[in-house]
Amino acid sequence: MSVPRNLSAFLLILAYSLAMSAQERTPDLPQDVPVPHLSPGTGHKPAAMAPAPSQPAPAQVVALTVPKQTTLQVALEKEIRVKRIGQKVTARLVDPVYAFDQLVVPAGSEVHGQVTKIEPVSGGRRTLAGLDADFTPARKIELSFDDLLLPGGKHLALHTTVMPGSGQVMKFVSAPEKDAKKTAKDVASEKTRAAKQQAKDQWDSAMKQLKTPGRIHRLERYAEAQLPVHGQYIPAGTIYFAELEDPLDFGSETLPAEKAFSIGGPIPEGSVAHARLLTALSSATARKGEPVEAVLARPLFDGDRLLYPQGSRLVGLVSQVQAARRLKKNGQLRIGFHQVVLPDGVEQKVQAALVGVQAAKEGDVKLDSEGGAEATNSKARYANVAVSVSLAALATRADRDDPAGSASGHTSGRMAGGAGGFKLVGMILGACVQSRAFGYAMGAYGAGRSVYENFLVRGHEVVFPKSTAMDIGMGTRAAADAPSGSSPGSGGGQ
Repeated sequence: MSVPRNLSAFLLILAYSLAMSAQERTPDLPQDVPVPHLSPGTGHKPAAMAPAPSQPAPAQVVALTVPKQTTLQVALEKEIRVKRIGQKVTARLVDPVYAFDQLVVPAGSEVHGQVTKIEPVSGGRRTLAGLDADFTPARKIELSFDDLLLPGGKHLALHTTVMPGSGQVMKFVSAPEKDAKKTAKDVASEKTRAAKQQAKDQWDSAMKQLKTPGRIHRLERYAEAQLPVHGQYIPAGTIYFAELEDPLDFGSETLPAEKAFSIGGPIPEGSVAHARLLTALSSATARKGEPVEAVLARPLFDGDRLLYPQGSRLVGLVSQVQAARRLKKNGQLRIGFHQVVLPDGVEQKVQAALVGVQAAKEGDVKLDSEGGAEATNSKARYANVAVSVSLAALATRADRDDPAGSASGHTSGRMAGGAGGFKLVGMILGACVQSRAFGYAMGAYGAGRSVYENFLVRGHEVVFPKSTAMDIGMGTRAAADAPSGSSPGSGGGQ
């Protein structure tokens, strides 16, 4: 009895092992059935729920929702003179707003807001400004935006928070071409070049909708700013990053199976993605190897095929950084992206670098052909130093030409020295204080300070606030090329 019983048990174990082996060799999903890419956050459909090969893959319903923490970039439509809290302001949307793969709010849409805070000036800062003949120093102004006017005339209520680092007049900087000569990669290069030109055209088109002042108006504002008492203005074109506190709902769409099938596919060489930075960066504080994340502000297409919807994340690292140093040596910063992640978590290895970036107009940031960013010095510093030195020299020259040779010196010389040292206040003191030495001292002080500020102090840092717009040149690569120890990160809001 024991032998047949043991034989039966052996046969049962053998049959079970053969069945499990056959199951492991069976593919999880037939190759002719596309794996559906579901709407953000739902993940892929399990193999057990996948349709049979003879059945067509079902269409999917995707919510067209602009998530909380998405940033709207808005630019003031016209110059405003700051008067009071609650003062109304009108702005225009700089970048279009997408939900998944659909344009839901076009660029140029009108946005309304108001002044929410006018910070007082500290006594110390007011004193320093007064020594420089400025008795109405600039105050920090905070704005909020609460209404969006859609093209059809419908108003959409907004709840936003303006992000730190915004509130500047900005420009879009493009990386130069690596080589003007024709190469074997002409197709990819031409594609990247066309995308960069399109981004520049879109930026220029958005700026043309604003009532930016002409040269005469700018000269008038500059002259007014030199007066001891003057108003405070926020110029047209000043850009604010308004982060949504509540999502915006634009309904839903039906995503056909063939469109879903292309999502997450290989990215052609030369593709350019438009993204926004989720990680604030500065060459003063960043460290090599520090993780960086950005989010696609627009869907990435290959022709009519959707590759990555809005909301997909780009993950990368700081590959090179140099903080600013004295003697006007400026900061440098280089970042690269090695992974793109769909909203449902599916990952694709890429190699990507900056080909364009939004930067403050006064920051003088430039990109090299590899996408590295570096702050630059304004050429006006040479003119500033020349004017200060000329005023100091004029003070001594006027005294040499004074036939009286008195200890008080020539009035024009003292006023020239005073202008170099303390502008209008210095000129008044130079006219009133009858001392040649006083005029010399003020002229020398102005010239020395100008040389120090323009050539000896620490240089400028490369600063990219959170939500900075970026154009990122992309291409796929093998997983083995990814940086060792890298991970997709935790993700962040938009």
